[in-house]
Amino acid sequence: MKIIGVVPARMAASRFPGKPLSQIHGRTMLEHVYLRGCLYENWDQFVIATCDEEIKDFADTKGFPVVMTGAHHTRALDRVAEAVENFAESAEDDDIVVCLQGDEPMMRPDMIDAVLAPLLENDGIPCTVLAMHITDENLWLNSDTVKIIHNDDGEVLYTSRAPIPFCKGKFSEDLMARRIYGILAFRWKYLKQFTANNETRLELLEACDSNRILDLEFTQYIAPYPSVQSFSVDSPSDLDLVKAHILDDGISNLY
Repeated sequence: MKIIGVVPARMAASRFPGKPLSQIHGRTMLEHVYLRGCLYENWDQFVIATCDEEIKDFADTKGFPVVMTGAHHTRALDRVAEAVENFAESAEDDDIVVCLQGDEPMMRPDMIDAVLAPLLENDGIPCTVLAMHITDENLWLNSDTVKIIHNDDGEVLYTSRAPIPFCKGKFSEDLMARRIYGILAFRWKYLKQFTANNETRLELLEACDSNRILDLEFTQYIAPYPSVQSFSVDSPSDLDLVKAHILDDGISNLY
């Protein structure tokens, strides 16, 4: 069994065009993501996937392996699947493919361990998503944050940009609300099934890949992760937050 990592990135993000190559303390955001991903030591292959020559040229100058994909993808997981098909011809059904979103410049290498753990411990789990505990009410209310509803077995029941689960009274971290953090892992067999299906109604409504799985014949599981100060980048204001905190997160000094 191989562990294959892919960082999908494109310049045409609707809310923040060009964000993969935006600068954060002398490095592009994509560079931060890739170098942090390299701190995980058990990859068999780890590449960037893009449809943009600008990103490919940047990756080439840095010596980062890059795979070109079609420009038609709107979902990160579809881009990841095409990349694996293009460069990992020997990928087998039980190999694990990790999608590390290119807009997570504050990701931590132990997050990859967390998203892989359920798959390595239980052969019956098809795929996982890193599910970070929400302890901040503003994050819970923020529509840029995709929240997760799951059952007691950790099976993902729904993901939404609405503040869920419902909170009667004052918000509390005891609500155990969780958000999608942009690291997902699939057995290759199931990622192929995912990308063979068209986008679904709930996926389009919430603009979230994970909701496509709700209409498929397998289940996504959460990979729980505690709340840490780690900002995803959806807008230029998010980039300012990253700039203010990334140098103090204990990881930036490792690369």
